[in-house]
Amino acid sequence: MKRTFFLLFLVLCAAHAWAQPEIKPYGALPSAAQVKWQQLEYYMFIHFGPNTFTDKEWGHGDEDPKVFNPTGLDARQWARTAKLAGMKAIIITAKHHDGFCLWPSQYSKHTVRESAWKNGKGDVLAELSAACKEYGLLFGVYLSPWDRNHPAYGTPEYNQIFAKQLEEVHTKYGYVFEQWFDGANGEGPNGKKQEYDWDLFHSTVRKYHPNVIFFSDNGPGCRWIGNENGFAGTTNWSTLNASQFRPGMPGINKPLNEGQEDGTDWVPGEADVSIRPGWFFSPSTNDKVKTLPWLLDIYYGSVGRNANLLLNVPVDRTGRIHKNDSLRLMELKRTLDADFKTNLAVRARTSAVNTRQNSTLTSAIYLTDNNYNTYWATGDGQLTGSINLSFEKPVTFNRLAIQEFIPLGQRVKAFTVSVLEGKEYREIARETTIGYKRILRLPNTTTKSVRIEILDAKASPVISEVKLFKAPEVLADPVIKRGKDGMVSITALSADPAIHYTVDGSEPTTASPRYAGAAFSFPKAGTIKAKSFIDNGRKGGATVAVTFDLAPAGWKVMNAADADRAIDGDLATAWQGKAGSFPQEIQVDMGVAVTINGFTYTPRPRGGIIYNYAFYVSQDGQNWGQPLAEGSFANILNNPVKQTIKLSKSTQARYFKLVALAPADANETRAGAAEIGVF
Repeated sequence: MKRTFFLLFLVLCAAHAWAQPEIKPYGALPSAAQVKWQQLEYYMFIHFGPNTFTDKEWGHGDEDPKVFNPTGLDARQWARTAKLAGMKAIIITAKHHDGFCLWPSQYSKHTVRESAWKNGKGDVLAELSAACKEYGLLFGVYLSPWDRNHPAYGTPEYNQIFAKQLEEVHTKYGYVFEQWFDGANGEGPNGKKQEYDWDLFHSTVRKYHPNVIFFSDNGPGCRWIGNENGFAGTTNWSTLNASQFRPGMPGINKPLNEGQEDGTDWVPGEADVSIRPGWFFSPSTNDKVKTLPWLLDIYYGSVGRNANLLLNVPVDRTGRIHKNDSLRLMELKRTLDADFKTNLAVRARTSAVNTRQNSTLTSAIYLTDNNYNTYWATGDGQLTGSINLSFEKPVTFNRLAIQEFIPLGQRVKAFTVSVLEGKEYREIARETTIGYKRILRLPNTTTKSVRIEILDAKASPVISEVKLFKAPEVLADPVIKRGKDGMVSITALSADPAIHYTVDGSEPTTASPRYAGAAFSFPKAGTIKAKSFIDNGRKGGATVAVTFDLAPAGWKVMNAADADRAIDGDLATAWQGKAGSFPQEIQVDMGVAVTINGFTYTPRPRGGIIYNYAFYVSQDGQNWGQPLAEGSFANILNNPVKQTIKLSKSTQARYFKLVALAPADANETRAGAAEIGVF
C-alpha cells in the first residue's frame, strides 16, 4: 500500500512539472534568477567608508584616506548579525561617491591600501565575502560610477577604468548575486561630469556573473522603489517599460514606486531604507535607530507589497554593527517570527469558484500546501474567481498573505477579502495588485469563513498560496510634539499606556517622570525621550527620541510672505517661496540675541528642496558679512530628512538667514522649508 501511494505521488509530481505549460504565460516574465531573487525577500545593506569617520553622507573625495581606520573590524559579526536577523544576503558600498575603494584597487589611489587600517594591507571585500560564505549568505556589491576623487572622471577614459574596477570585484571575491548601481552623476575633481557607458558596465559584470541582478532606477534586474523610506506602492506591478527610464532620471518616482501595468520588462521593486536617519554611521544618531513599530510598517510596506526589503545597517567606527542597531534587528526578528508563527489556513477546507476545468493540477487544495510551485487557477479567459477558506470552529486572524505564481506572469489587478458574519459576508479589505507576495494587516477578525474574490485580472489568475495568521499586538510608539511656544505634548496610539519621559537625553524608565496629559514647557534646544509601559511597567515599548532646536517663540520672518510656516514648530505646514530664479532666501528676527552653534533645515517633502545653501547671522538685520556655513545637503532629494549643520565656532546673533543657492531638483523654481531652526 505504501509503495502504491509513493508511486502515485511521483506520478502526480511529474505530471505537475510537465503540465505547467498548460497555462500560457502572460506578459513580461521573470528570469529564473529573478524568481530566486524575489524569494530572498529581506537582506542587509552596509554603508561603510571614509564617511563613517568624517560624519558625512556624501564625501567629496578630498579626504585623507588614512581617516579610514576601524579599530576592530569584524565582518563575521556583520554576517552573524544578518543571519540571526533572518536576512538572506549582504550588499556593501564597495565604492561610494567619494571614490574610496574598500578593496586595494590597482585603478585608484584612494583605497584601503592608502588607509591606516592594517597598515594598508586590509581588504574589506575579502573579509566580508568570506564571512558571507561562512554564514550561508549571498554577497552583493554597490559601486558608484560617480567618483569625486579620480582625476580621469569626466573623460572617456574613466568608463574603461570603472569597468576595470568592476572586473576586479567580480573576479576576486566569489559569487556576486546583486550589482547595485544608482544614478548619481555629479562633478569630479576636474569639475566635469561623466557620460556613463551602461552597456559596457553591464557586459563587464555579466561576463563573470551572467545571472547577476542589476539594481538601478530601471534595472534591468530590479528597480529602485522611488523613495528611500522603504515603502512600495499599494499598487505595485513588477513590470516596467525599462527603455523609458535611465539611472538618475528626475521625476520618475511614481512609476518606479508602482511599476507599470503592461510594462514590457520584468523589473521588480527593491525598497532600500536605512535603520537610522542617514546611510552612514554617525554617533549623533545612536539614539535615533528606527523603532520596532516603524520597522514593522516598513516590512509590511515592502515585503508585504511585492517588493524586496534592503535594510541598511551602517557599520560604526570600530568596524562593527552598533549594539543599538543589532538589538533592534533581533527585536524585529522575534516579532516577525511571532507574527507568522502559525498559519491558520492549513486547518481550513479550501474551495474555489471558476477553477480551471479538467485539470487536477490547479486545485484549491494547493492554496494551503505551503508549496510555492503548486497553485490554483481559473480557466483561460476567466478573469474573476473566488477562493473560500472555511473552518469547523471560528478562528481569529489579523494577517492575510497571498501569492501569485510569478513564473507565469503577474496578473491580478483587483481583489477583496470578506468574512462571514451570521449569514452574510462583510468586506474587510479591497486591494489592487498581488505579485510575488501581498501581506495585509487587518483588525482582529473572528470568523468561520474567509472569502477572497478576484475582481479583475490581466489573464486567468494563478494563485500559489493563501495564509492566515494572528500576530501579537505591538506597543505603539509615543508621539512627541512641541509648539512654537515651546510647550511639549506626548501621545500614544496604544490603549492606556503609561508614558514616562526624560528631558536630559537619558533613557526613560518607570522611575522617570510620567506624562499625565498636560503639556510642559521645554523652550531650549535639547533631546526629549519617551517610552510607553504596560502591565504595571513590566513591558516597555521602544524609546522615541526627538531633538529640538530653540523654540521659535517670538521669532518673525523679515522678508518672505507666508515664511512664518517655516518657523512655527509644525512639520505639517511649510513655506514655499515665489517662483523665479535662485538664489532665494529667508531672514529671521529671533527678537533677542542668542548663542548659535548651528542650524537645521527640514525640507518641504513635496517640492522646493534646497541643495546648495549659505547660512548667515547678523546683529542688526542689515549687515550680514560672510556666510558662517555653506555647502550642500547631500542626498536630500532622495532622503528628505532633517539636516543638522554645526558651525565651526559658536557665535552671538539676533538675526539669521538661510540662502538657497540651488535646488535639489534642477527643474524646481522655488525654495521651500517645513522648518528652519538654530541650536
